[in-house]
Amino acid sequence: MPSTCYCESEHVSSMTVAVKNDNKTPLVVPPAVRRRARFKSGQELEFRVSGGVITIVPKLLAADYECTPEQRRAIDAQLREAEKGPFYGPFDTVDEMIADLGSRIAKRKGTKKAKRSR
Repeated sequence: MPSTCYCESEHVSSMTVAVKNDNKTPLVVPPAVRRRARFKSGQELEFRVSGGVITIVPKLLAADYECTPEQRRAIDAQLREAEKGPFYGPFDTVDEMIADLGSRIAKRKGTKKAKRSR
């Protein structure tokens, strides 16, 4: 267990923790940090090191391992259908896109829906 641990406020979206490393005991990620990162017990983690900074992230599974072949076929079929459209644009500017959305909304408001009888 680390001998010293300092934590900043847990009420903000980021958190800083200082842990003293004495090279005799393994580094331990404090429970408060694990909770904030939403790491689950037994979850595989990936350690990335760059320029003296260690980043710990959940190890992501490849998409092929997350679903059955039947589910993969259904997803692929839905993606093929989505590629057919409808698509709007491309727009050269954000203003063009906003104008197009505004005209589509105006057209939808112009068409009145029939009231349902009770």
